[in-house]
Formats: sequence, structure tokens, C-alpha cells
Amino acid sequence: MLSELVTGALQDASERRAARSLSEVEAAALSRPPAIDALEALAPADRVKIIAEVKRSSPSRGALADIPDPAALAVSYETGGASAISVLTEGRRFGGSLADLEAVRDAVRVPVLRKDFIADPYQVLEARASGADIVLLIVAALDQSTLSSLFDLSTQLGMTALIETHSADEVSRALEIGAGLIGVNARDLSTFELDQDLFGSLADQIPSGVIRVAESAVKTAADVAHYRGAGADVVLVGEALVTGDPVRTLAEFLGL
Repeated sequence: MLSELVTGALQDASERRAARSLSEVEAAALSRPPAIDALEALAPADRVKIIAEVKRSSPSRGALADIPDPAALAVSYETGGASAISVLTEGRRFGGSLADLEAVRDAVRVPVLRKDFIADPYQVLEARASGADIVLLIVAALDQSTLSSLFDLSTQLGMTALIETHSADEVSRALEIGAGLIGVNARDLSTFELDQDLFGSLADQIPSGVIRVAESAVKTAADVAHYRGAGADVVLVGEALVTGDPVRTLAEFLGL
């Protein structure tokens, strides 16, 4: 499944590149105002922080929500206390787009994450050109050389890379490139199976000074508390927010 998602994302990026050259996207990226410092926004605090996700559908659950106005949803997330907004930009299986990202960036003041299957420098450049402050890099989808080069490019552009991991080896690879923001995804992107205890089994391998993000398998405030108890500084939440009242759900998750 992961290989299929990456292949599709690269094909779609190639089509966009045919309409908008690399040099054009690079110029747009460099002309953007500086990215918001996501490491500062997501730094460990007395309570857990939330990255709230704009997510219409997923391969595992199908359609979740129409989200006709992603900007309005993002504003409700910010109002509810989210520290950052994640926007799914993959179109084939998640129903997202770069237009969603741009709309959200224009509507909120917190950092915005481009969540997609990124494996090419063009995708990193268009993330910044569209206003992303954070870009997702999935260790399982990239060889170490590509992971390192995409991480370096995102850093050069002023963005923060969220390095997503699923195993001890992948955490080590993330630390090797100097990641300051490491996520552990409870969902295995090869099988789409969930293991909520995966984060806890890997958290101790992420040293202090590196922000720890727990991803997936969040439905209730108890799930957020579970991750917080296991050492999460930040929890990324999507489905539970788009399928309910986002402000009320965020208040419950944040203990407000």
C-alpha cells in the first residue's frame, strides 16, 4: 500500500511539474514569507499539544467528511487550541489538494503541515510555495540518501520536517539525519494495521531535545492521555475531529 501511495503521489507531482516547472515552483517557494517555527510551536509543555488534521478520506476508512471549506475547519481547530494544522494534500486516496493547503495557510496563524507521500525535491518545493511550515517525510518510503537530502532541502527552505517512523531502526535513521521532530505512526502503512502501544515501545529511543509526536489510533480523550502517559509531546489527530464537533473534541483532548 505504501509503495502504491508513493508511486501515485510521484505521478501526480510529475503532471503538476509539466504545467509548472521546477524553476517556477522554486521561485514561488523562495518568495514566500518565512515559515513559522514549528519546533517552537510544538515544544514540550505542561500539557500535550495537538496537530489537528484536515482529512476527507483514507484508504483504511474510506470517506470521512466532505470538508467543503478546509479553511473554516482549520480556523475552528485553531480556536479550539490546536498548536498546528495538518493538511492531507494527496488526492487519489485522501481527497486532498495543494489548494486545501493554501486555503488553510491563509486562514490560520499556527504552523501548517503538508501531509503527503513525498519522495522528490519538487514536492518539498511546492509545499513551501503553497505555504507549508512543516513537511512530512516517511522513513519507510525513502532510502537514507533520499531521506537526508529531502530533510536538508526542507531545512534550507526554512521548514521543519516531521520524520515519521514505525520501528526502532527507523527512529535511528531519523536521528542520524538530525531530526528535531519525530513521529511514531501507530498505523503500519504497508498493512494499515494499528498498534497503539508502538509509540510507547519506541519513545525512550527518542532523546530529550527531540519533540515526540504520536500519530494515529486516536478516537477519545483516553487515547490522547494514553499517548501523553507514554511520553508524547504532541498527538496528531484527524478522523476523530473531522467526524465530530472539532472545538468540543479538542477541548476534551486537551483537558480544557
